[in-house]
Amino acid sequence: MVSAGYEDTEEWELVNDDGFVYRRKKHRRFLEPIATASLVPPDPEAERRKWLQRRKRVLQKLRDKYRTEISHWELLSNTLRGMEKRAKVQRAELPSSTESERTVSELPQQPASDRCCRSITEELLTQVETQEAIIQHVSKMCDVAEALCNAQEERRKQQLVNLPIWDTSPLELMTVLSEP
Repeated sequence: MVSAGYEDTEEWELVNDDGFVYRRKKHRRFLEPIATASLVPPDPEAERRKWLQRRKRVLQKLRDKYRTEISHWELLSNTLRGMEKRAKVQRAELPSSTESERTVSELPQQPASDRCCRSITEELLTQVETQEAIIQHVSKMCDVAEALCNAQEERRKQQLVNLPIWDTSPLELMTVLSEP
């Protein structure tokens, strides 16, 4: 027994739209007999040109989208590299262990535990300063990323606002939507 959904297959047609295949109901004008003399066969060369133009537009949009995304990632990558360089410079500026031993030995004679605590304190202080600089740079990168996200969100909102449905008055919109 054939189910009811498959009985009227003549009212459906398969459509191949650039590799995206789907079913849709046939239009009434196609179901009615048409005089073949009045029907002009489509020009295959014109159809191909239209298809190539559509394809070119889509690929250009995709290319532009990827270019902007790559430029944002390059900016973030360069910022990260700059942070790494600054961190290396700050580490190089830190007194080495031999220098800290010399400064400790030049100090008046103090108990060994006090000298040890001072060197550890100085080392921890420089580490904290380095970490603070890194956190500030990461915070700036987060601000840039947030600004990018906000800009993209605004573009998406603007696309919705620019839809032609908003051009009509609310009464016209309601009458169009309530029509059967």
